[in-house]
Order: sequence, then C-alpha cells, then structure tokens
Amino acid sequence: MKVETLNTVIVGGGQAGIAMSEHLTNSGISHIVLERHRIAERWRSERWDSLVQNGPAWHDRFPKMKFNVDDQHSFVSKDTVVEYFEAYVKEYKIPIRCGVNVNRVSRKTNSLNFTIETSDGVYYAENVVAATGAFQTPVIPPIVPEAANIKQIHSSSYKNPDQLPDGAVLVVGAGSSGAQISDELQRSGRKVYLSMGPTERPPRAYRGHDCVWWLGVLGKWDALPPAEGGRHVAIAVSGAHGGETVDFRKLAARGVTLLGQTTEFNHGRLFVADDLKENMACADRDYLSFLQAADAHVERFGLDLPEEPEAYDLGEDPDCLIHPVQELDLNACDINSIVWATGYAQDFSWLDVDALDTAGRPKHHRGVSDEPGVFFLGLPLQTARKSSFICGVWHDAKFLADQIETRSKYNAYTVESRLPAYS
Repeated sequence: MKVETLNTVIVGGGQAGIAMSEHLTNSGISHIVLERHRIAERWRSERWDSLVQNGPAWHDRFPKMKFNVDDQHSFVSKDTVVEYFEAYVKEYKIPIRCGVNVNRVSRKTNSLNFTIETSDGVYYAENVVAATGAFQTPVIPPIVPEAANIKQIHSSSYKNPDQLPDGAVLVVGAGSSGAQISDELQRSGRKVYLSMGPTERPPRAYRGHDCVWWLGVLGKWDALPPAEGGRHVAIAVSGAHGGETVDFRKLAARGVTLLGQTTEFNHGRLFVADDLKENMACADRDYLSFLQAADAHVERFGLDLPEEPEAYDLGEDPDCLIHPVQELDLNACDINSIVWATGYAQDFSWLDVDALDTAGRPKHHRGVSDEPGVFFLGLPLQTARKSSFICGVWHDAKFLADQIETRSKYNAYTVESRLPAYS
C-alpha cells in the first residue's frame, strides 16, 4: 500500500481546491490536491446544458488569469469555465490527482499528523483542507412520494427541456437555478409553475454597470454572514441571454404561474403556502434597495453615470399574484414532472475528527476549524457574501494558506532549531 507524507492534503479539485493549492505553492508548503472525479467536475456533470456564469468574465475569475474570450463582459458557458480551470491547473502546476476518493480522515494517536485513507493509498499530513465546496449533496424535500408517478429530479440533474416528459413542469425554488430553468422551460413551449420562497433579486445592471461592480463599490461582496439562525434567502441572478434581470412579473406575463412555497402533497393535489405576496415583496424590497443604494453612491461621490428612472417601474402585478393559487391538481394541470431547485446539504462524513457539530456542520471561524489542523474552504458565507464564488474563494484561500504557514512554523519550532514562529 502506498504511503505518502506531506504538510497538507486538500480534498476537492474544484475552484476552492485549485485556489488553495496556488497559495500553498507560493508559501513553499508541500501538499497534494485529491479529486474523486475530474477537475471542476460539478461544472461538467451537475449543470444544465445552456448554463452560463451568473457574473461577467472580467469579474468571476481568479485575479491572475483571464478567461480566454474576446468579450470580457460576456457570461461564459460552463464548458469555458471547465477549460479555464484546466488551463489554470496547467499554468500554475497544481499538484492534483484525479480519480482519488477520500474515505476517512482521522488523527493519529499522540501526533500532529492526520491519517487520510483514500482509494489511492494512505497519506499523512499536518493539515487537511476540506475544499469540497458549497454544492455537495442535492436536497429534494420528502413532499411528493415516488408512488405519485411524477418524474422528479434535482436541478443538478436537469440538462434541457427534452429530458422531461411531455406536459407542464413544476419548478420548486426561485433562486438563480430555479428562475433560469423556469425561463428556459417556458421559452421551449412548456407550461411552467414556479414555487418560490423568500428571494432576493438584484438588477443585472444599473446606470451602465453590472451588479457585480455595484456590489464591489458598495462593499456588499464583503458583507458579513447573517447572525446564526437568520432566515435563508435565495438570490436570483442570471447571465442568460446576454445578462438580464430576473423579473418574476415578466415571467408571469409570459405564462409562468407563480406559487408560494410548496408545503404538502395529498392524493394528487399539491398544496402551497399563502406567502406568494410576501415573497414577491421580499424580492421587490431587495431590488429597490439596491437601486437606492446605487443612486446614493452616485450622488455622494458625484459620479457621471446616466440616470435610469425606468428601472424603478416594477410593472403590473400578474393575476397569479393578485389571486394566489394555493392548491394544484397535478393531473388536471397536466404536470408530469417536478424540478427541485432546492439547494444542497453538506456532507463531511469522511471527516472523522472533532471538526463538526451535532448536525454535521463545520465548526469554524473564517474556515479555521475548532480542530487544529483542519480547515474548510468554499462554504457559503464562509467569511462574506463572496466566499462561495470564484472571485471570493481565491481570497479566502489566501487567508487559510497564511494560517497553515504560521501553524506549520510553530509546529516546527524547537529550542534547538531556533526557528522563528513567523516572519
């Protein structure tokens, strides 16, 4: 059996693992990246065919390399994202081993080292970085039973409209994935029902600048995570069709029936909460407050940006908002498939160390675990709003690399060596 000893083992070969490796290389720290499939696998196999980035190419990238496209303001395809990370691995000589599954991480008795048991042998390391990202285990709420004879898939398995049986489609979840999939299905000629919870929807662009620029100048990318126990709110943004603001009223005007949150299924009937108006109001408040913050910034700093008063016009309320539907007979509505755009759960079951709480969630501060030598990277809101985005994970990785370097220097210090703890 192969045994290898390094300073750090990184688990996961997506954007988080690649960023982590770059910074550890710059610090001269020996390490390896272990990926169970291929580089950026989720971009390859767990996204729909027509997906493009939700942010423009100039922004949604690592600082040291641009996307290989002529228009840096475009929204690149998922295939281009994969090519980008493959090129990055080659350019920066990322030591990644693909096809290696990490089965268990445990601490060696009376040792600084961890034992990392894998399908490729055993590794020993002082540090382990869980860089498996924000999208691990797809979640489908146990609402509609399999016996209902309705095709049910998670958004991570959705590829295109032809994949679904004929008839109408219910999409549950109105964040970026749910909103974009609903739009694509409706454009393909399908009747679509969209069940939405509390949702934020920033404008795609305002006063000549994309929303990612506004988030930067307004300091919102670095906004701190919400207090523990705060309500989760989905964010709906899209780069499809050259970049358009997600507008639920326009979707409804084209024929999409908006619904409140899906709550129950009984004898062929689906029941939804009476919260559609409240959820739409949440989306509107977020949208309008974004415009107001941008306008205040322009006025305060005297920026010469064109006014856009028409952006404040929300349009007419659709009938499905005025008279909300609270139950659906799936057969009568010809609904033969459901796409669950309901997010993901985290799975760190391979971490057999004291780094997780009783619910299996990481115990950490800014990615530094309560268990010395264990680090997390790519978590949603790990340090700020940007943490799980390509543009943000690189900076979180830099912070963790600094922590690992400092920890390694302390571990190496002895009275005889007189090594400085840090420099």
